[in-house]
Formats: sequence, C-alpha cells, structure tokens
Amino acid sequence: MFGALARKLFGSSNDRFVKGLITGPVVKTNSLEPQFQALSDAQLQAKTQEFRERLDKGESLDDLLPEAFATVREAARRVLGQRHYDVQLVGGLVLHQGKIAEMKTGEGKTLVATLAVYLNALAGKGVHVVTVNDYLAQRDSGWMGRVYGFLGLSVGCIVHGLDDDQRREAYGADITYGTNNEFGFDYLRDNMKFRLEDMVQRPFNFAIVDEVDSILIDEARTPLIISGPAQDSSEMYMRVDRLIPSLVAVEDYEHDEKQKTVALTEAGQVKIEQLLIEAGLLQGDNLYDIHNVNQVHHVNQALRAHVMFQLDRDYIVKDGKVVIIDEFTGRMMEGRRYSEGLHQAIEAKERVEIQRENQTLASITFQNYFRLYPKLAGMTGTAQTEAAEFGEIYNLEVVEIPTNVPVQRKDQDDEVYRTVREKYDAIVALIRECNARNQPVLVGTVSIEKSETLAALLQREKIPHNVLNARFHEQEAYIVAQAGRPGAVTIATNMAGRGTDIQLGGNVEMRVDLELAGIEDQAARDQREAEIRAEVARNKEIVLAAGGLYVVGTERHESRRIDNQLRGRSGRQGDPGGSKFFLSLEDDLMRIFASERLDGILRRFGLKEGEAIIHPWINRALEKAQEKVEARNFDIRKNLLRFDNVMNDQRKVIYEQRREIMQADDATAMVADMRQEVVAGMVARAIPENSYAEKWNIDGLHEEGLRIFGLDLPVQDWAKEEGIADREIEERIQTAVEAKMAAKVEAYGPELMQMAEKSLLLQILDQSWKDHLLTLDHLRQGINLRAYAQRDPLREYQAEAFNLFEEMLAGLRENVTQVLAQVELRVNRPEEIETQQRAAMQREMHEGRLDPALGAPPPEMATAAGAVAAASAALALNPEWADTPRNAPCPCGSGKKFKHCHGSVV
Repeated sequence: MFGALARKLFGSSNDRFVKGLITGPVVKTNSLEPQFQALSDAQLQAKTQEFRERLDKGESLDDLLPEAFATVREAARRVLGQRHYDVQLVGGLVLHQGKIAEMKTGEGKTLVATLAVYLNALAGKGVHVVTVNDYLAQRDSGWMGRVYGFLGLSVGCIVHGLDDDQRREAYGADITYGTNNEFGFDYLRDNMKFRLEDMVQRPFNFAIVDEVDSILIDEARTPLIISGPAQDSSEMYMRVDRLIPSLVAVEDYEHDEKQKTVALTEAGQVKIEQLLIEAGLLQGDNLYDIHNVNQVHHVNQALRAHVMFQLDRDYIVKDGKVVIIDEFTGRMMEGRRYSEGLHQAIEAKERVEIQRENQTLASITFQNYFRLYPKLAGMTGTAQTEAAEFGEIYNLEVVEIPTNVPVQRKDQDDEVYRTVREKYDAIVALIRECNARNQPVLVGTVSIEKSETLAALLQREKIPHNVLNARFHEQEAYIVAQAGRPGAVTIATNMAGRGTDIQLGGNVEMRVDLELAGIEDQAARDQREAEIRAEVARNKEIVLAAGGLYVVGTERHESRRIDNQLRGRSGRQGDPGGSKFFLSLEDDLMRIFASERLDGILRRFGLKEGEAIIHPWINRALEKAQEKVEARNFDIRKNLLRFDNVMNDQRKVIYEQRREIMQADDATAMVADMRQEVVAGMVARAIPENSYAEKWNIDGLHEEGLRIFGLDLPVQDWAKEEGIADREIEERIQTAVEAKMAAKVEAYGPELMQMAEKSLLLQILDQSWKDHLLTLDHLRQGINLRAYAQRDPLREYQAEAFNLFEEMLAGLRENVTQVLAQVELRVNRPEEIETQQRAAMQREMHEGRLDPALGAPPPEMATAAGAVAAASAALALNPEWADTPRNAPCPCGSGKKFKHCHGSVV
C-alpha cells in the first residue's frame, strides 16, 4: 500500500532513472543541435577524427557522449531523413551504459542503436550488433551503415556462407553486424585453428543484442555445438522405432506435460522387453542389464520422439530432412539438431534418411558466450517479465523507455470458450467483421499446424489471407510489412523478433523496391513511385478510420513476453489499434494448468455452446499460471548453466593454452616442462615417498621408460646401489631423456623440431579435449541418477569433471612426450607436402571428419605434422603396440617389420 502511494507521488525507480537521463545528457545533446545543424557535411564528418584524437589524449567516452550523440542525430537526419526523438536518445544512453532498453514495437530501436554503436566504435576496438537472422543483419548493416559510412566508420556483416578472409575483413571493421549463431560458431572455430593469423575474430569489446529476450533467453536453452560424426547406429534406430507404436496403451508409459517428461511404466517395460527379445535386440531378458545400456538409450529416445514431439509443431520435414521449429519464434532452425540421438529417433519416426550421430568437438552456451564481452547491452519490446533472469545470469538491468507518443491501442479482456471449435468460430466471426470494414487483422498462432487449421477455415469462408510460418520463411519480411493494408488478414506463428514494422496502409519502401525492380526508364520509375506513395497514403487513411491494426491471439503462450510481442505489433507510434485473445479449455496452457477447475466454474455458470466468459479475473489467473511456468523454465535454464559453467572453466583453460602455444615462437620450454612432469610421475608411481627399497616397482619403472621414451635404462642396477634415493634415480632418467632429445635436435635441426613440437602440442591437445568433451557428455547424461542416493548431482558432476580434467592433462603430457621421443622426421619436397596435404584434406572432408571452414595445418608445419600424426595414430590404434620394438614383426600380422607397417612415421 505504502509502496503504491510512493510510486504515485514520486514515480517508480525506473521513472526516476529515465527522468535523470532526460534532464541531464538529453538536455545537453539538444542544446548542441543548432550548432551541429550549422556545420557543413565535411565539418560534421571531421568530428569522428576529432573525437578519436580526444580519446587518445585521455578523454573518456562519457566526456564525448553529448557531442557524439548530436553528431549521429544530425548525420541520420541528413542521410536517412530521420531525426532521433528524445526518448530515442534515452534509449541510446541506456545501451551505452550496458543495460537493456525496453522499447515498444515501432519506436525505432534500429535507429536508437546507432547512438551507442557510433560512440563505442570511436575507440577502434570493434562493436558487434547481434540480430536474430541473416536478413536483419544485412538490412540493418546496409540501412544504418549509410550513417556510419557518412561519418567515416567502416561496417561489416557476418552471414552464413562467407569464407575466412571475408569474415576476417568484416570483424576488422569498426562495426560488425551478424547473427548470434554466426558470432558464436566463429568463436568456436577460431579456437580450433592452428595459427593466430587464421583466426577471424578480434578480442571482444562491446555488443548490442537486438531482440535480446529472444536470443539470451529463448535460444539460450540450446548450446552451440560443432560436432563430427560418431559411430553409425541408423539401423538400430529404425528397428527400435518399429516397436514403439505397440506401446499405445495408457498404462505403458507416464507422460508429464508440465515437466515435459515421458517414462515407461512397469507394464510398459515388460512389454518392450518382450518385443526386443522377439526382435533379437536384447541380451538376456532384462532391459536394464549392464549389457543393454545402448538398447535403453534407443527405447527412451524413440518413446520421446513419438510421445513428446509432434510434426508441424516441434519440427517439419523439408527436402527429406527433419528441421526443428523454434517454439518461440516459429522459425526453422536450419543446421540445428536435437542431441543425444533424439534427432535420429525423430528421423526414424518420419522415415527419412537418418543422419549419423555426432560427437561434440567444441561447444558453448549463449550465456557463456555473451558473458565474454566486457560490455554488453540489449534492446527489445518485451524484457521486463524476465528482468530477474537478465540480472542474475548476465548482470544486465532492464530500463523501460517511455513511448514517443502515448499508446492508443485498446487491449480487451480474453474470451474463454469450452471447446476449440467454439473458439475458432468466434475468431472467424471477428475476422469477417474486421474484414468487412477494411480493418487489417494480424492473427497469432503457436504452431504451424494451428496456423494452417485456421487458414483452412478462412479459405472455407472465402476470406483472403496470408500465412506466415516456417514453411514460408523466405517471404517473411514482405508479408509482415504489408500486413497493415486495408482488409489484410495475416496469420503468423509467434511474432517474436520479426524485426519488420507493420505500417498502416502498407510499407512504401518495400513496395517501391519490389514494383520498380524491372522498370529502367527514370521518368516511369518516378511516376510509379509517386503513384505508390499516394496509394499508401490513401490506404492509411482508410485503415485509421477503420480503427487501426487489430491483433487476435488464438491462445495464450507459456511466456507472457510472446503474448506481449504479438500485442505490441498494433498501436505503433500512437496509431490506433486493438487486441484480444481467444482461449478454450482444450488449449495446451489451459488444459495442463487450469482445465478441470475452470470447466467446473463454467458449467455452474450455465455456459451454453458458443458463449464465452469474459472477466478481468480470468486474465489475472492466466498471468499467474504463466508466471509459474516462466519461473520453472528459468530454474531449468539456471540449472543447465550451472552444469555448463563447469565445462566453461575448463574450456577457458584449454583455449588460453592453445592461444599461448600459437603465440609462442617455439614450444620447446613447454615440452621440456611436460617431460619433466612425466618423468617425475613415473618415478613417484614406482617409488612411493618414504617407502623401503623392497616396495619399489623397479621392473615397472623400466617398462615405463621403454614404453614412453624408447630407452632401455639400467634402473635395476641403479636401485641396487647403496643409499640411492628416488630423487637421484629421477635425475638420471631426466639426464638420459634430455640426451636423447638433444640428439634428435642435432639430427633434425632445431627449426624442424620446433615445428614438430608446436604442431604436435596443438593436435594432441585438440584430440584430448575432444575425447574429454565426449566423456563429459556421457557423465552428464547419467549424473542426475545420483540424486536417488541422496547426493547433489551438481556437486558430483563438479568433482568428477575436475578429476577427469586432471586425468586429461596428465594423459596429454604423457602422449606429447611419448610421441616426440619416438617420432622420426623426414624433410619432404614442397610439391610432396602440397600433394599429401590436399589428399588428406579431401579424404577427411569426404568422410565428414573435417569442417572446410576450419582449414588445415599451415604448409610449413606439414612435414612435422604428418610425421607426428602418423606416430600418434599408430599408438592410438592399439596402445599395447606402443611397446613393440621398431625392428620386430608388426603385431597386425602383415609380416612386415613394425617400423615399416603400423610403426611407420613417414
């Protein structure tokens, strides 16, 4: 009560913050406007160099802010014909401060970003503007790039399909536009490169994320993964999939829609065991025997594919491939696949070609990627409902920016019907009514299936309409841009992050670009453009008279943000408009969270068919249900992030180590340290501290020296010497090892050995990290079962992941030392190097083991890398062969000497 009174008297903390910006920096920027309007183009353009010189002399970006903002405002007015409003200046200030600016749809967020982007780009460290798709990245970089170009800043754009040189040039620009996926994957690919000069990204500086809620919340549930093919088990997926339709009885499995889980019941387990036995897929008669772990995995994933994932809701089949649909934006997620074999299970269900399972080579979550930026900001129309998550995960504060003109849209209370059929009848009736008075209607649906169901009903009623969903992704921008024409009816799956304004009367620029494309004569072009502009102006008057854009929601979404985004499409810049949501007790949200209770209430009210209940209490009850779902989803994301943070700490260590190796002129010192640690470890294992000589494992120490270094050391004789200690034995082994390595350097030359050491370190580090990621994947899949033993799965995962990381580093040191001690090098002629390298790359790309974007090791390392890879491969093929003397027969049975067969290194 007192809080509400205080807000009424003094305003909220958000209001006070915004007021402080308006009375401070905004007033100062406005006072400079006449002065900057008086400047010539050349004088205005010279401001950029002046600002950079002042930065070099010690001034801060905040010192330059009013003048920089005044410069951008004047440049935008001259180049684009658009002048920043005061509230847009506030938005630019919020972005510069590293916060999230929540601005309603149509308030010009794209233009707002230019203020903070220009100011932060002056430092020359690069600014990234992150968008949700390639179209927006290209559109915004070209559109706003005119302002930056006028002021002397360079602009790059990262989209799918660019090669490394093009990407490096784009990242080298002052300002770089691109999608979250492209930025993230480039980061992962850079950390798989062999040379610093092959990397494309610069050190991170500042990023502004457009549609920040869509990218940092919705898409953050799925990590970015670069993967390579693992063992093929396509046939197993097909065979198990044929058995699942037999599990149709309710008692065969339990499906919890709230928690989004499905599991076999005891009856279902008995039935599937019998089916697997009959199909010859089960060892013994118990599905949960240790020998049947693989079968359990396939059954569980096939069951999930059939029960939890639905065609045209969660995915579509396009060109013979299963393509995931983003549940929040309704977009196709090309190139993204469900993990842990789920995607293969869905492919088997849909009878399309099953792609091979993948093994993770590199991965990162969006949360951990964007936290790499020292300064991060975002903008969207809907962030306030997720303010707690932005604050806790990203340390980002949400600031609500007032609209330039008060919102005129009328949001009506929801209408709740008992059945879907009654709901659709009411929606069609409303659309027909709006259509008759030339009022455009935007209808939001939650899935492709429901958008096409509604489209069929409108077709039956002969009401013209456009459908915007993942099937018509290419026409997205044009369909959205023209959705404000008189009488237009547009059915769209979730409108999150569409990035194109719905302008009443239609979008002039888009029509001009489309309709003038084939007209060469300038006079004819001018005449047609004038006709289009006049027609759009007439259409706008018609739509305004009809009441503006009317938004119809066909059901409530789990997230209030998605509902708000749909509503926000109407009423831009003070335009009139309206919105209403239609619900039924058969909708997913109502059915799962409120169905039985509400159905009883509606029956008591004597609700007849075709009648709806409308009351503000219903709206509040639904918002409470949505808040609970949002809180649960936040907990899920937070839990996933806790687990990923464990891997993220290790990822930072590995990527930092790789960079150090690439930056070093040679890796001799690193390799020498590794040798010393390996020898110390050998001795410590064989001669425990403070132990008697009788307890020493001298034979084991001798075998280790032979296996790792290829040295037949007289350690048995050393151990018999009176008073010898472990320290002295270790020093003698170190001396012998260093003598052998010095002989190698003398034989091959220091330059070749340095190249071999550097190349070897990177290759074995990458292989060890890849194997470690696979181990962590397996650990993560089963770790939650530890909860049954009253253990915290996260703590268990942290402890085991740390131990596995330590083991990986120890294995890395030993592997590097072993291969370098035993490798033999040969100097190839340049043409041989090129031929071998090209053949190896083509073979690996053909087998799917090499991403063409990653490139190959540099040519000057080819000799060393080839020798090292061969030696490493021989030892990896069968670790027991590592002890085989080089002149002994090869254990593979070929009849050749080992050095001429699997022990060959040239």
